[in-house]
Amino acid sequence: MIELKNINKTFKVARRNSGFSEAAKSFFRRDYELIQALKDITFTIKEGEMVGYIGPNGAGKSSTIKIMSGILTQDSGECIVNGRIPWKERISHVSEIGVVFGQRSQLWWDVPVIDSFELIKDIYKIPPKTYRVNLDELISLLNIGEVIKTPARQLSLGQRTRCEIAASLLHNPKILFLDEPTIGLDAVSKIAVREFIKTTNQRHNTTVILTTHDMQDIEALTERIILIGKGQILLDGALTELKKRYSDKKTITVEYTGNKFTLDEGMTCLEQLKGHAKFVLDTNILSVSKAISEISRQVEVLDISISGATAEEMVVSLYEEYKI
Repeated sequence: MIELKNINKTFKVARRNSGFSEAAKSFFRRDYELIQALKDITFTIKEGEMVGYIGPNGAGKSSTIKIMSGILTQDSGECIVNGRIPWKERISHVSEIGVVFGQRSQLWWDVPVIDSFELIKDIYKIPPKTYRVNLDELISLLNIGEVIKTPARQLSLGQRTRCEIAASLLHNPKILFLDEPTIGLDAVSKIAVREFIKTTNQRHNTTVILTTHDMQDIEALTERIILIGKGQILLDGALTELKKRYSDKKTITVEYTGNKFTLDEGMTCLEQLKGHAKFVLDTNILSVSKAISEISRQVEVLDISISGATAEEMVVSLYEEYKI
């Protein structure tokens, strides 16, 4: 379905110091710096997969998405999406992909959303019957029946995001690129968007590539993650394997009475106040039961909670490990 081999992309960026004199100099001579956004990016995504493409700001996520969607061309390497080279066969390529950029809109600002949908129908040459079936399904699943009668500029962020997703799926794309689709949404809207994406994948076997900083999106939607940093692929594997990798770390929160207690080897303090303590336990050094027993020996425990590493903590650990 999607195959990238040794993709490289470099951008030429103008640089200058602050000040009027520097601005005047830049009219006659500009200094440029070459930034390598992507370095030998290689991966394969199968039909129907939902993949989380993650990394810090500036890692190269959006550049990769733009190459796969045909907006950018790579300097070198090979990109094949559904048997096509995206930038060479853009018209046939875009008919089979949907793209949602969280901070960019494909809806016309001053007209009702349904008018934007009608224009998209004409652009993609969607047959009237197919359009009506798809529109009814999207309205039902995304709960936008009343919303589509309102101009885009008058919608809340959550309403507009749901309409953006609907617009990207009206033509039944085989591949859906989602770049920060839940950015700025409240909890209710995020859950609604996640459930819809899962339903779309299950009903239509839609391939989904999700880039986001919200690790709850990754946990809820994907089984595989690709970690990119400084333009390079650092990790490509199952989310469950990543969780196993960090399963030996437990976060323990204790509410107690008495003075502060002493932490044993294997316990790393996160915070400790009188009556409250939170620390990370390395179970390779000290078991959970022994840690609890040692704490109970020193103080009277009122409440205790134990949790594994969160997705955010795992990704931060990966960033630290790869120094990105």
